[in-house]
Amino acid sequence: MKQLITALALTIAAAGVFAADAAAPAASKTLTPQQQKMSDCATANKGKTGDDYKDGVKTCMKTANNPLTQQQKMSACAKANKGKKGDDYKSGVKSCLAASAPA
Repeated sequence: MKQLITALALTIAAAGVFAADAAAPAASKTLTPQQQKMSDCATANKGKTGDDYKDGVKTCMKTANNPLTQQQKMSACAKANKGKKGDDYKSGVKSCLAASAPA
């Protein structure tokens, strides 16, 4: 009987050690960029429910996944510098594009 109790206790202790080892890598796992975007979008839409939540996350993910193209950046910078002429316009657009360049 003592052997049975001892064997049972060792089995439970060993299971606890293996469970702790299995949980440790999962806790320290870093998120992929996609998972981080999803987490950020979920946080931004906290408090919404149902279709409102789904639509909010969907919209957030679309904008997070689609950075502006060079043509869209040029268009936005041209609009921002509307009314300027010559070198003034060129330097304004150049600085605008440099500011919107990825880090």
